[in-house]
Amino acid sequence: MVRVCGDHGFFMGEACSVCGDAGRQILDENQRIRLSKFMSGVLRHFPTDVGLTLDEKGWTNYDAFVDAVTDNYSWAKSEHVAAVIATDPKGRFERQDEQIRAVYGHSVDVNLEPTETTIPNQLYHGTAPRNLDSIAEEGLKPMSRQQVHLSKTPQEARTVGMRHVSDPVVLVIDSGTMVQDGFEIDKRGRTTFTVDSVPPEYIERRDDVSSPDQ
Repeated sequence: MVRVCGDHGFFMGEACSVCGDAGRQILDENQRIRLSKFMSGVLRHFPTDVGLTLDEKGWTNYDAFVDAVTDNYSWAKSEHVAAVIATDPKGRFERQDEQIRAVYGHSVDVNLEPTETTIPNQLYHGTAPRNLDSIAEEGLKPMSRQQVHLSKTPQEARTVGMRHVSDPVVLVIDSGTMVQDGFEIDKRGRTTFTVDSVPPEYIERRDDVSSPDQ
């Protein structure tokens, strides 16, 4: 659940990690997930369906965005929108002044700025076993998204893969060599990395990272 501490703001769980206060409940987990999915969808895929427009960097007016969310959910208030943004586990949302955007995952045409961060030597991608033959031939492509999404850990990649199939395969990406070879990989949010594509020569299947125990 999402709660709010009077001194330290929104948090997830039973107590504020700073002061231990139980705070006041804002959203239960079902409400948080419902709002998060809708908010992500608006900022990534269907802004015009709710009367919003994104600029070339993916930004839209925050107040108009809040209105779109609260118009869609009669029980939602501006506080609930702010709580979802502040506590999103993957850092999917970015707010600056009077604007908001999704930091990755777009299917609509946006041009996000490169990020300056150190890229791990290995990243990971969860996929269905049925995709392995095409990946071996063509590599990873963005499909319906603008870019390929990579995860920081095998566990996170497996979780992403399980959105589509119960037994995903976790692929190891030689991201360190990709960067050396001139590929631009950007960190988006807390644990997600994006790249235009991943050629087959940078991809390895290793069964030791596909197990849920790894």
